[in-house]
Parts: sequence; structure tokens; C-alpha cells
Amino acid sequence: MADEDFDIASLADFLHLTPPVVRKMAERDKIPGRRVGGQWRFSRAEIHSWFEAKIGLSDHKELVEVEKILEIQSSKTEVESFHIPNLLLIENVFIPLLAKTKTKVIQSLCDQMADTGQLWDANKMADAIRNREELHPTALENGVALLHPRRPMAKIIGHPFLAIGITSSGIPFGGPRGVLTDIFFLICSNNEAVHLRVLARLSRLICQESFLSELRESDSPDTAWKIIEQFDSELD
Repeated sequence: MADEDFDIASLADFLHLTPPVVRKMAERDKIPGRRVGGQWRFSRAEIHSWFEAKIGLSDHKELVEVEKILEIQSSKTEVESFHIPNLLLIENVFIPLLAKTKTKVIQSLCDQMADTGQLWDANKMADAIRNREELHPTALENGVALLHPRRPMAKIIGHPFLAIGITSSGIPFGGPRGVLTDIFFLICSNNEAVHLRVLARLSRLICQESFLSELRESDSPDTAWKIIEQFDSELD
């Protein structure tokens, strides 16, 4: 079952590591786990949260390796290609995003995606994202926020998708050291494996030199989408 906990063997398979390595990581508190009846058990929700945090702290080389691991794990999902433009339609690009507060940014992106028909309950998604942001802001020091609910919400989306909104100026969004945020990606996935793989690919994209500066200079959804397509193609 998808919601069952991992044991040492299944977690090793998921992470593409050996069981002894996973056991050592658990014993050294390098990965969240607990002993039950003398055996290590790992909550899937906690492992996905840990992996998500690992992605956020990884450099470019590490992100490549993370994406390779996730590619193996998600090879049987319905999403065959994780190229960002395949998940981010031009109609999902909002420039400028007319919002000046954190709440308005989240609600505006969800409302506009509901208008496209890809999101079926804008308010439910917006509430879930706000709750996620209260637990831990997704704003990065480069002025980008990677908005997503704490868990995938497959019942209110037609298929996995990405959206992006760029505001005309930065706004307070919980970024490190008070950094303002002006680029907002909305990540909506139908399961954890898809979410993590999309997050890894997107993290690689925003780490590319000059990508964000060129994106900020775009003056239309079409221009921004072409920039994203160009830089995504260079990842391979």
C-alpha cells in the first residue's frame, strides 16, 4: 500500500541506497525513523518531508543525483516526461501577477488556475497552501517561492501541473533574512513521487545561471514560457 511505512529494505530501494547505509543513517539520526519491536520503521510522510528539505538544500550536482533517484522511483507513474514546459502551459503563466500580499498571491494563483479548469477547488487548494506556508515558508533567498500543499491533493486537480506568477515588485513572503519574493511557482501533483520529482527538476531549473534574471525581464506569458523552455532543455 502507498501509505504503509518503509522498513530498512523498502526505504533502501526507494532511495536507491544499500540497506546498511540506510541503517547507519537512521542510527545517526540522519533520516527520520523510529524503532518498533526492535525494527526500524520510517513514515512515508516524514520521509517525503525530509526528501523535500534535502532537495531545497542541495547544490546543482546533488540535484542531478536526486532527480536520477526520483526518476527510478516514479518510472511507473502516469507522468512520462518531467520537462517543466510539459507541466506548465502558457495559460498557466501570469505576468504580471496582480497581488501585493502573501494571501492575495496564493488566492490569485489558485483562482486563475481554477479558471483554466485544471484546478477544481481554488479555495481548498489556497487554504492548504497557506497552512503549508505557516508550517514552513517556501520562499527562497533568490526571490522565488515554490508554493504547494503539504500533501498532494489529487481529488481536486485534473492532472499534475505547474503555474507561475511574477509580481511587478517583491513582497514579504517569509524569505530568509527578509528577502522579498517576486516569482511564485505553484506545484500541484497527484502523488508524492510526482511532487518530489517535479520539485527536484524545478529546483535545478531555478539554479541555472541567468535564468531568474531573464525571467524577471520577460514582459508577457509567451516570452516567459519560451525562457523556461530554453533553460529546461539545457538541463539534459
